[in-house]
Amino acid sequence: MDVVSAYASVGTYRGAAAICGVDPKTVKRTVAKRDAGVLDEERVERAAVVKNTDVVAELVADRVAETRAKISAKRLLPVAMAAGYEGSGRNFRRLVAAAKKAWRAEQGRREHRPGVWLAGETLVIDWGTIGGLHVFCAVLAWSRVRFVRFVRDETAATTLALLAECFEELGGVPAKVLADRMGCLKSGVVANVVIPTATYVRFATHYGFTPDFCQAHDPTSKGIVERLVGYAKSDLVIPADGWGDDLAAANVAARAWCAEVNGVVHSETCAVPAVRLVDEQALLRPLPAVRPRIGRVELRKVDRLSTVRVHSARYSVPSRLVGVQVEVVTHDDVVRVYDSVGELVAEHDQCGPGETSISDEHYANPRRLPQRAPRARTSVEHEFLALGEIAERFVRGGAAAGVATLARELDVIVNELVPAHGAEAVLKAMSRAVRFGRYRADDVRSILAIGPAIVEPGAAGDDLNVIDLPAAELRSFDAYKIEGLA
Repeated sequence: MDVVSAYASVGTYRGAAAICGVDPKTVKRTVAKRDAGVLDEERVERAAVVKNTDVVAELVADRVAETRAKISAKRLLPVAMAAGYEGSGRNFRRLVAAAKKAWRAEQGRREHRPGVWLAGETLVIDWGTIGGLHVFCAVLAWSRVRFVRFVRDETAATTLALLAECFEELGGVPAKVLADRMGCLKSGVVANVVIPTATYVRFATHYGFTPDFCQAHDPTSKGIVERLVGYAKSDLVIPADGWGDDLAAANVAARAWCAEVNGVVHSETCAVPAVRLVDEQALLRPLPAVRPRIGRVELRKVDRLSTVRVHSARYSVPSRLVGVQVEVVTHDDVVRVYDSVGELVAEHDQCGPGETSISDEHYANPRRLPQRAPRARTSVEHEFLALGEIAERFVRGGAAAGVATLARELDVIVNELVPAHGAEAVLKAMSRAVRFGRYRADDVRSILAIGPAIVEPGAAGDDLNVIDLPAAELRSFDAYKIEGLA
């Protein structure tokens, strides 16, 4: 669009200048010449002037979008020159500034303010992963004192144990602990409000701080947490192959790193964090007199029964660990067993003294129930047990019922009932006697006396064919029709 047409459309010099890419004074002079009649038709219809930045305008817009308007014109200028830009650095800086302004306008500007922290108020914690191990990071917001430890898991027991250790290092308890939305510390989310677990609430009540959580997708609350983890990852010296399974070596390096960074001037506060901590400790809450038992760690040797004994209770572990020393951690009524490389090999609910918790999967062979089959000692017992499984059940049931005359009852059955009624009938009668808990010879004799009149109970839903009823003739409803009543 030419200058005159743009001015006729928008009605302002600045608007027409923005459309045509010229200075507002140029638009004013051109419109004045047109009004005076000295502007020829060729100049009116002339196309807009081509700028030397047009060849890289698309490239600059793409780079600005990729870097979220963080790239500088100085860094982008060599790329633009390689793409064919031949203009000055000043024009290029204007192009980059305009591209950043346009990108921010499309994205929408959010208002950010720096965090303002009060002494003794907030401790920020988060989890990360460094060198194949889980790393717990904490920073006291006002003094910027860092606390870093390596562990093998991110369970609630480990988190609370490290939080208690952090309080010991700081020499007090802050008013609030700000955590990321850790799954081990939250029991749910309602209306974007995190509900902490009951264990975490009890822990916070014991130490006297208020649990708090970051807002979802909120850089203001999450920034200091994530920055600490990133700083530890970038600054902590990690061996090329990591620390492997040597957790002690990793924590030695973490303690040395914390002592180093806490003893130098912080770039934001322009003060040494360790020195500021001395002033902040006066505002921290005192540590409780009684420390809570969190994740108690004990070393135990697996015995020949493939179990470990903790607090007078036994817990099974895989049989391959017999004779090996393992690490037993007890927390929140749960006992966890770790092998020498830190792998969780067993987990049990905590038992009371003298109790045993056994998992069948820890043993190569299935559990074998104790077998105590009756063994005959007399000729009568030999003949009775020869009758089969029913005879064995009769003996076991009679012994469990406390029949003191069981030996005499067997003698009567073998020497009187079997010869008189036969083994098959006696077995059927004994089966019924066992079913109803009758273990005397007179009971068996009574059942035999009833004989065919015995009614055998059937399963639920079976037909009861007790009486044979005559079959009735089936007729249609028309046979019952009454006619001729009128």
